[in-house]
Amino acid sequence: MKKPYIICHMMISLDGRIDCAMTSRLCGVDDYYTTLEEIDVPTTVSGRVTAELEMAEPGEFVPEHAESYGQEGCSKQADAAGYEVVIDTKGKLLWPDAAGMEKPYLIITSEQVTKEYLAYLDSRHISWIACGKEQVDLQRAVEILADKFGVTRLGVVGGSKINTAFLEAGLLDEISILIGAGIDGRGGMPAVFDGLDMSHDVTGLKLLDVQKFDSDAVWIRYRC
Repeated sequence: MKKPYIICHMMISLDGRIDCAMTSRLCGVDDYYTTLEEIDVPTTVSGRVTAELEMAEPGEFVPEHAESYGQEGCSKQADAAGYEVVIDTKGKLLWPDAAGMEKPYLIITSEQVTKEYLAYLDSRHISWIACGKEQVDLQRAVEILADKFGVTRLGVVGGSKINTAFLEAGLLDEISILIGAGIDGRGGMPAVFDGLDMSHDVTGLKLLDVQKFDSDAVWIRYRC
C-alpha cells in the first residue's frame, strides 16, 4: 500500500494527559512546536473535536437536502507543500474561505456526507476526500493523500480519538511524545490513545531517541 510516513506527535503531562488547555500551561510548551518542525511533517491531521476547538468557525452545517454522496471521491482545490487535514465523518464543521492559504484545509469524510456539504467545501476552495461507507476508511484516505495530493509525511496531532483510530488501523510508523514538566491529575481527562476494546493487546514499540530540553521537557520517539 502506498502511503505517507505517519508520525503521531503529541505533548502530554507526566501522567499522559493531553487536554489542550492544560498542556498550554506546561513547562516546555514552546518545545512542542520546535519538535514538530524537527520531525518534518508538512501535512498534519486532526480529529473533528480538535478542529472544532482550534480551526473551524462557530456553528454546524445543516443541509437543506439530506442526499448523501454515496461513493468514493475527492476534489483538489489547491496544490500545496502541506495540508491541514481534518477528519469530519458526517461533514458538520463550518470553514472560512481557504483560497490562497499557505497550508490549506483538506477535509476527509465518509461516503455518508451530503452532496450539499461537499459543494459547500468547493465553494470555500477547500479540498476534500470522501471514502468509507459509514466511517472514514483511514487506509484508503492515506492512499489518496499520497496519490492525489503528493503527501509523503503526515503528522497525526490529536486528539485522542483520531490518534487511536490511526493506531488501531496499523497506520502509525512512529510515535513522538513530548512530556512536559507537569502533572494534570484530574479524572476523566483524555490520554494520547484511549477507547480501544478491553481485549485489545499491547502495542509493542522500539525506542528511537530521547532528548531533554532546558525547560525540563523530555522528547521520546518510538518506532511502531
